[in-house]
Amino acid sequence: MSIVNQNSDFLFLFQATMTNPNGDPDQENKPRMDYETMTLLVSDARRKRDCRDFLKEKKYHIFVDTLDDKKVPMDIMFENIRDSWLNNKPKMERILANGELKKKADDLFGTNVENYKNAYDLLIVDLKKKEGTDEEKKKRKSNTSKLKEFNNLFLTEIIKEDLIDIRLFGSAMAVEGITKTFTGPIQINWGYSLHPVELVKSNTITTIMNDDSSTFGKQYKLHYGLIGHYGTVNKYSAIKTGMTEEDLKVFRKALVQGMMNNQTNSKQGQTPLMYLELIYKPDFDGYVGDLRRFLKCIYNNEKPIRKLDDIKIDFISLTQAISEMKKLGYLEKVIGWIHPFVFKNEVERSNIFFELPEYESIDLWKPIEVVG
Repeated sequence: MSIVNQNSDFLFLFQATMTNPNGDPDQENKPRMDYETMTLLVSDARRKRDCRDFLKEKKYHIFVDTLDDKKVPMDIMFENIRDSWLNNKPKMERILANGELKKKADDLFGTNVENYKNAYDLLIVDLKKKEGTDEEKKKRKSNTSKLKEFNNLFLTEIIKEDLIDIRLFGSAMAVEGITKTFTGPIQINWGYSLHPVELVKSNTITTIMNDDSSTFGKQYKLHYGLIGHYGTVNKYSAIKTGMTEEDLKVFRKALVQGMMNNQTNSKQGQTPLMYLELIYKPDFDGYVGDLRRFLKCIYNNEKPIRKLDDIKIDFISLTQAISEMKKLGYLEKVIGWIHPFVFKNEVERSNIFFELPEYESIDLWKPIEVVG
Protein backbone atom coordinates (compact mmCIF):
# COMPACT_ATOMS: atom_id res chain seq x y z
CA MET A 1 0.00 0.00 0.00
CA SER A 2 1.31 3.41 -0.95
CA ILE A 3 2.36 5.93 1.69
CA VAL A 4 0.51 9.27 1.58
CA ASN A 5 2.63 11.67 -0.50
CA GLN A 6 0.38 14.76 -0.68
CA ASN A 7 -0.50 17.46 1.83
CA SER A 8 -4.16 18.21 2.53
CA ASP A 9 -6.36 20.70 4.36
CA PHE A 10 -9.73 19.46 5.58
CA LEU A 11 -12.91 20.92 7.06
CA PHE A 12 -15.35 18.90 9.16
CA LEU A 13 -18.73 20.37 10.12
CA PHE A 14 -21.25 18.82 12.48
CA GLN A 15 -24.38 19.97 14.25
CA ALA A 16 -25.25 19.45 17.90
CA THR A 17 -28.87 19.61 19.04
CA MET A 18 -29.79 19.37 22.75
CA THR A 19 -26.49 17.67 23.50
CA ASN A 20 -23.07 18.19 25.11
CA PRO A 21 -20.38 17.70 22.46
CA ASN A 22 -17.41 18.02 24.84
CA GLY A 23 -17.88 18.36 28.58
CA ASP A 24 -15.27 20.15 30.68
CA PRO A 25 -14.46 18.07 33.80
CA ASP A 26 -13.18 21.20 35.55
CA GLN A 27 -16.60 22.88 35.11
CA GLU A 28 -19.04 20.19 36.29
CA ASN A 29 -18.83 18.69 32.79
CA LYS A 30 -20.53 21.73 31.26
CA PRO A 31 -19.98 22.16 27.50
CA ARG A 32 -16.61 23.79 26.86
CA MET A 33 -17.24 27.46 26.15
CA ASP A 34 -15.68 30.81 25.43
CA TYR A 35 -18.18 32.70 27.59
CA GLU A 36 -17.08 36.12 26.36
CA THR A 37 -18.31 35.33 22.84
CA MET A 38 -20.65 32.43 23.75
CA THR A 39 -18.72 30.22 21.36
CA LEU A 40 -18.86 26.46 21.91
CA LEU A 41 -15.48 24.71 21.94
CA VAL A 42 -14.67 21.06 21.15
CA SER A 43 -11.20 19.60 21.69
CA ASP A 44 -9.22 17.67 19.10
CA ALA A 45 -8.93 14.85 21.66
CA ARG A 46 -12.72 14.36 21.50
CA ARG A 47 -12.61 13.78 17.74
CA LYS A 48 -9.64 11.42 18.00
CA ARG A 49 -11.33 9.47 20.82
CA ASP A 50 -14.41 8.90 18.65
CA CYS A 51 -12.18 7.65 15.85
CA ARG A 52 -10.16 5.36 18.12
CA ASP A 53 -13.23 3.89 19.82
CA PHE A 54 -14.88 3.17 16.49
CA LEU A 55 -11.76 1.64 14.95
CA LYS A 56 -11.42 -0.58 18.00
CA GLU A 57 -14.94 -1.84 17.33
CA LYS A 58 -13.70 -2.72 13.85
CA LYS A 59 -10.91 -4.80 15.47
CA TYR A 60 -8.07 -2.41 14.64
CA HIS A 61 -5.28 -2.43 17.20
CA ILE A 62 -5.08 0.86 19.11
CA PHE A 63 -2.19 2.13 21.23
CA VAL A 64 -4.00 4.86 23.17
CA ASP A 65 -6.42 2.41 24.73
CA THR A 66 -7.38 0.53 27.90
CA LEU A 67 -6.27 -2.88 29.16
CA ASP A 68 -9.02 -5.05 30.61
CA ASP A 69 -11.28 -1.97 30.50
CA LYS A 70 -8.91 -0.03 32.77
CA LYS A 71 -6.83 3.03 31.99
CA VAL A 72 -3.13 2.27 32.20
CA PRO A 73 0.03 4.41 31.91
CA MET A 74 1.67 4.61 28.52
CA ASP A 75 4.70 2.58 29.63
CA ILE A 76 2.44 -0.32 30.68
CA MET A 77 0.69 -0.22 27.31
CA PHE A 78 4.05 -0.20 25.52
CA GLU A 79 5.25 -3.19 27.56
CA ASN A 80 2.05 -5.10 26.78
CA ILE A 81 2.35 -4.49 23.04
CA ARG A 82 6.12 -5.06 23.04
CA ASP A 83 5.81 -8.38 24.88
CA SER A 84 3.00 -9.61 22.62
CA TRP A 85 5.38 -9.19 19.69
CA LEU A 86 8.47 -10.57 21.44
CA ASN A 87 6.49 -13.70 22.35
CA ASN A 88 5.31 -14.28 18.78
CA LYS A 89 8.14 -15.72 16.70
CA PRO A 90 6.37 -15.53 13.29
CA LYS A 91 5.55 -11.86 13.87
CA MET A 92 9.13 -11.18 14.99
CA GLU A 93 10.54 -12.89 11.92
CA ARG A 94 8.29 -10.77 9.73
CA ILE A 95 9.22 -7.49 11.41
CA LEU A 96 12.92 -8.43 11.46
CA ALA A 97 12.83 -8.45 7.68
CA ASN A 98 13.85 -4.83 8.24
CA GLY A 99 17.61 -5.30 7.97
CA GLU A 100 18.46 -2.42 10.30
CA LEU A 101 16.21 -3.77 13.06
CA LYS A 102 17.63 -7.29 12.59
CA LYS A 103 21.14 -5.95 12.95
CA LYS A 104 20.27 -4.17 16.21
CA ALA A 105 18.50 -7.27 17.55
CA ASP A 106 21.45 -9.53 16.73
CA ASP A 107 23.81 -7.06 18.38
CA LEU A 108 21.77 -7.05 21.61
CA PHE A 109 20.44 -10.60 21.85
CA GLY A 110 22.70 -12.63 19.57
CA THR A 111 21.69 -14.64 16.52
CA ASN A 112 19.36 -17.66 16.32
CA VAL A 113 17.22 -16.48 19.24
CA GLU A 114 14.49 -18.97 20.14
CA ASN A 115 12.44 -16.64 22.35
CA TYR A 116 12.95 -12.89 22.05
CA LYS A 117 10.87 -12.22 25.18
CA ASN A 118 13.27 -14.26 27.32
CA ALA A 119 16.28 -12.67 25.68
CA TYR A 120 14.84 -9.19 26.23
CA ASP A 121 14.01 -9.89 29.90
CA LEU A 122 17.50 -11.28 30.57
CA LEU A 123 19.03 -8.17 29.05
CA ILE A 124 16.86 -5.91 31.26
CA VAL A 125 17.92 -7.86 34.36
CA ASP A 126 21.57 -7.46 33.42
CA LEU A 127 21.21 -3.73 32.75
CA LYS A 128 19.76 -3.19 36.24
CA LYS A 129 22.80 -4.68 37.96
CA LYS A 130 25.00 -2.23 39.85
CA GLU A 131 27.98 -4.41 40.66
CA GLY A 132 30.62 -5.68 38.26
CA THR A 133 33.96 -4.84 36.72
CA ASP A 134 34.60 -1.59 34.90
CA GLU A 135 34.42 -3.51 31.64
CA GLU A 136 31.01 -4.99 32.55
CA LYS A 137 29.68 -1.57 33.57
CA LYS A 138 30.96 -0.09 30.33
CA LYS A 139 29.21 -2.82 28.36
CA ARG A 140 25.94 -2.22 30.24
CA LYS A 141 26.12 1.48 29.47
CA SER A 142 26.65 0.69 25.80
CA ASN A 143 23.81 -1.84 25.78
CA THR A 144 21.49 0.67 27.46
CA SER A 145 22.09 3.06 24.56
CA LYS A 146 21.69 0.25 22.04
CA LEU A 147 18.42 -0.86 23.67
CA LYS A 148 16.96 2.63 23.24
CA GLU A 149 17.88 2.54 19.56
CA PHE A 150 16.32 -0.92 19.25
CA ASN A 151 13.13 0.15 21.07
CA ASN A 152 12.75 3.23 18.87
CA LEU A 153 13.06 1.25 15.65
CA PHE A 154 11.12 -1.73 17.02
CA LEU A 155 8.16 0.46 18.00
CA THR A 156 8.31 2.28 14.66
CA GLU A 157 7.98 -1.01 12.80
CA ILE A 158 5.12 -2.15 15.09
CA ILE A 159 3.31 1.15 14.41
CA LYS A 160 3.68 0.75 10.66
CA GLU A 161 2.42 -2.81 10.84
CA ASP A 162 -0.20 -2.76 13.57
CA LEU A 163 -1.10 0.53 15.35
CA ILE A 164 -3.34 2.63 13.16
CA ASP A 165 -4.01 5.38 15.70
CA ILE A 166 -0.31 6.32 15.94
CA ARG A 167 0.04 6.05 12.16
CA LEU A 168 -2.77 8.63 11.97
CA PHE A 169 -2.37 10.86 15.02
CA GLY A 170 1.12 10.14 16.34
CA SER A 171 2.05 10.12 20.02
CA ALA A 172 4.58 11.58 22.41
CA MET A 173 6.13 8.53 24.07
CA ALA A 174 6.40 9.10 27.83
CA VAL A 175 8.05 5.70 28.16
CA GLU A 176 11.41 4.79 29.68
CA GLY A 177 13.70 3.41 27.01
CA ILE A 178 11.89 5.24 24.17
CA THR A 179 13.39 8.52 22.98
CA LYS A 180 11.44 8.90 19.75
CA THR A 181 8.39 11.14 19.34
CA PHE A 182 5.90 10.29 16.60
CA THR A 183 4.33 13.37 15.04
CA GLY A 184 0.93 12.50 13.62
CA PRO A 185 0.41 13.12 9.90
CA ILE A 186 -3.18 14.09 10.77
CA GLN A 187 -3.49 17.15 13.00
CA ILE A 188 -6.93 18.41 14.08
CA ASN A 189 -7.55 21.83 15.59
CA TRP A 190 -10.02 22.48 18.37
CA GLY A 191 -13.47 22.90 16.92
CA TYR A 192 -15.69 25.88 17.58
CA SER A 193 -19.25 26.89 16.79
CA LEU A 194 -19.61 29.20 13.79
CA HIS A 195 -22.15 31.29 15.72
CA PRO A 196 -22.99 32.13 19.35
CA VAL A 197 -24.76 29.32 21.22
CA GLU A 198 -27.09 29.15 24.22
CA LEU A 199 -26.92 26.59 26.98
CA VAL A 200 -30.15 25.03 28.21
CA LYS A 201 -31.04 26.95 31.39
CA SER A 202 -32.73 23.99 33.11
CA ASN A 203 -30.06 21.59 34.35
CA THR A 204 -31.36 18.04 34.45
CA ILE A 205 -30.55 15.94 37.50
CA THR A 206 -29.10 12.61 36.40
CA THR A 207 -27.93 9.43 38.09
CA ILE A 208 -24.21 8.71 37.82
CA MET A 209 -23.38 5.03 38.22
CA ASN A 210 -20.09 4.06 39.88
CA ASP A 211 -18.62 0.59 40.44
CA ASP A 212 -20.90 -0.29 43.35
CA SER A 213 -23.05 2.77 44.01
CA SER A 214 -24.77 5.70 42.34
CA THR A 215 -24.77 9.46 42.94
CA PHE A 216 -26.70 12.40 41.57
CA GLY A 217 -25.24 15.06 39.30
CA LYS A 218 -26.27 17.75 36.85
CA GLN A 219 -26.47 17.33 33.11
CA TYR A 220 -25.71 20.32 30.88
CA LYS A 221 -26.61 20.70 27.21
CA LEU A 222 -26.81 23.37 24.57
CA HIS A 223 -29.81 24.14 22.37
CA TYR A 224 -28.04 24.08 19.01
CA GLY A 225 -24.61 24.53 17.51
CA LEU A 226 -22.95 24.19 14.11
CA ILE A 227 -19.34 23.31 14.88
CA GLY A 228 -16.36 23.27 12.56
CA HIS A 229 -13.02 21.48 12.93
CA TYR A 230 -10.03 22.22 10.72
CA GLY A 231 -7.23 19.74 10.11
CA THR A 232 -4.21 18.95 8.00
CA VAL A 233 -2.52 15.92 6.48
CA ASN A 234 1.28 16.11 6.25
CA LYS A 235 3.10 13.92 3.75
CA TYR A 236 6.47 14.04 5.52
CA SER A 237 5.03 12.85 8.84
CA ALA A 238 3.17 10.13 6.91
CA ILE A 239 6.51 8.69 5.79
CA LYS A 240 7.73 8.52 9.41
CA THR A 241 4.66 6.75 10.81
CA GLY A 242 3.91 4.75 7.66
CA MET A 243 0.42 6.18 7.12
CA THR A 244 -0.94 4.79 3.86
CA GLU A 245 -3.60 6.04 1.47
CA GLU A 246 -5.84 3.28 2.82
CA ASP A 247 -5.27 4.54 6.39
CA LEU A 248 -6.36 8.01 5.29
CA LYS A 249 -9.53 6.62 3.71
CA VAL A 250 -10.27 4.78 6.97
CA PHE A 251 -9.74 7.98 8.98
CA ARG A 252 -12.23 9.96 6.87
CA LYS A 253 -14.90 7.32 7.46
CA ALA A 254 -14.07 6.98 11.17
CA LEU A 255 -14.42 10.75 11.63
CA VAL A 256 -18.02 10.56 10.39
CA GLN A 257 -19.06 7.10 11.54
CA GLY A 258 -17.29 7.36 14.92
CA MET A 259 -19.43 10.36 15.83
CA MET A 260 -22.60 8.62 14.68
CA ASN A 261 -21.82 5.58 16.81
CA ASN A 262 -21.06 7.56 19.98
CA GLN A 263 -24.65 7.35 21.16
CA THR A 264 -24.26 8.10 24.86
CA ASN A 265 -26.85 10.17 26.72
CA SER A 266 -24.69 13.30 26.59
CA LYS A 267 -23.64 12.84 22.95
CA GLN A 268 -27.04 11.91 21.49
CA GLY A 269 -27.98 14.67 19.06
CA GLN A 270 -24.70 15.08 17.19
CA THR A 271 -24.87 14.74 13.41
CA PRO A 272 -21.94 15.00 10.96
CA LEU A 273 -22.89 17.37 8.14
CA MET A 274 -19.90 17.85 5.86
CA TYR A 275 -16.35 16.78 5.15
CA LEU A 276 -14.34 18.76 2.61
CA GLU A 277 -10.67 18.13 1.79
CA LEU A 278 -8.25 20.04 -0.42
CA ILE A 279 -5.60 17.65 -1.76
CA TYR A 280 -2.48 19.38 -3.04
CA LYS A 281 -0.11 18.22 -5.75
CA PRO A 282 2.77 16.00 -4.55
CA ASP A 283 5.42 18.68 -5.08
CA PHE A 284 3.52 21.36 -3.13
CA ASP A 285 4.61 21.66 0.51
CA GLY A 286 2.21 24.32 1.78
CA TYR A 287 -1.38 24.75 2.95
CA VAL A 288 -4.15 27.28 2.43
CA GLY A 289 -4.55 27.25 6.23
CA ASP A 290 -7.58 27.18 8.49
CA LEU A 291 -10.51 26.77 6.11
CA ARG A 292 -13.00 28.04 8.69
CA ARG A 293 -11.73 31.59 8.27
CA PHE A 294 -13.20 31.62 4.75
CA LEU A 295 -16.70 30.75 5.99
CA LYS A 296 -19.30 33.36 6.90
CA CYS A 297 -22.17 32.37 9.17
CA ILE A 298 -25.29 34.50 8.65
CA TYR A 299 -28.08 34.62 11.23
CA ASN A 300 -30.66 36.96 12.74
CA ASN A 301 -29.33 38.53 15.95
CA GLU A 302 -32.90 39.06 17.16
CA LYS A 303 -33.88 35.40 16.99
CA PRO A 304 -32.54 32.39 18.95
CA ILE A 305 -30.65 29.76 16.94
CA ARG A 306 -32.32 26.42 17.50
CA LYS A 307 -31.81 24.50 14.25
CA LEU A 308 -29.84 24.46 11.01
CA ASP A 309 -32.57 26.42 9.22
CA ASP A 310 -31.84 29.39 11.48
CA ILE A 311 -28.43 30.01 9.89
CA LYS A 312 -26.79 30.19 6.49
CA ILE A 313 -23.15 29.41 5.68
CA ASP A 314 -21.54 31.43 2.90
CA PHE A 315 -18.75 29.45 1.21
CA ILE A 316 -17.95 32.01 -1.49
CA SER A 317 -14.57 33.09 -0.07
CA LEU A 318 -13.49 29.45 0.25
CA THR A 319 -14.67 28.73 -3.30
CA GLN A 320 -12.61 31.68 -4.54
CA ALA A 321 -9.52 30.54 -2.62
CA ILE A 322 -9.83 27.05 -4.10
CA SER A 323 -10.19 28.51 -7.59
CA GLU A 324 -7.05 30.60 -7.09
CA MET A 325 -5.04 27.59 -5.86
CA LYS A 326 -6.09 25.67 -8.95
CA LYS A 327 -4.97 28.53 -11.20
CA LEU A 328 -1.59 28.56 -9.45
CA GLY A 329 -1.25 24.84 -10.17
CA TYR A 330 -0.91 23.82 -6.51
CA LEU A 331 -4.21 22.02 -5.96
CA GLU A 332 -4.83 18.57 -7.43
CA LYS A 333 -8.46 18.09 -6.41
CA VAL A 334 -11.17 18.69 -3.82
CA ILE A 335 -13.10 15.78 -2.34
CA GLY A 336 -16.15 16.00 -0.12
CA TRP A 337 -19.16 14.43 1.55
CA ILE A 338 -22.45 15.94 2.73
CA HIS A 339 -24.95 14.07 4.88
CA PRO A 340 -27.52 12.87 2.35
CA PHE A 341 -30.60 13.31 4.56
CA VAL A 342 -30.03 16.51 6.53
CA PHE A 343 -31.36 18.69 3.73
CA LYS A 344 -34.78 18.00 2.21
CA ASN A 345 -33.53 18.65 -1.31
CA GLU A 346 -30.84 20.40 -3.35
CA VAL A 347 -32.66 23.73 -3.18
CA GLU A 348 -32.68 23.72 0.62
CA ARG A 349 -29.04 22.70 0.73
CA SER A 350 -28.01 25.50 -1.62
CA ASN A 351 -30.02 27.99 0.48
CA ILE A 352 -28.26 27.02 3.72
CA PHE A 353 -24.83 26.03 2.36
CA PHE A 354 -24.53 28.43 -0.54
CA GLU A 355 -21.72 29.01 -3.04
CA LEU A 356 -20.24 25.61 -2.19
CA PRO A 357 -17.04 24.75 -4.07
CA GLU A 358 -17.18 21.95 -6.60
CA TYR A 359 -15.85 18.68 -5.24
CA GLU A 360 -15.47 15.01 -6.09
CA SER A 361 -18.05 13.17 -4.00
CA ILE A 362 -16.84 10.36 -1.70
CA ASP A 363 -18.96 7.95 0.35
CA LEU A 364 -18.09 8.27 4.04
CA TRP A 365 -21.00 6.06 5.04
CA LYS A 366 -19.51 3.04 3.30
CA PRO A 367 -18.68 0.52 6.05
CA ILE A 368 -15.12 0.09 7.30
CA GLU A 369 -14.22 -3.57 7.03
CA VAL A 370 -13.54 -5.51 10.21
CA VAL A 371 -9.84 -6.42 10.19
CA GLY A 372 -9.65 -8.87 13.08
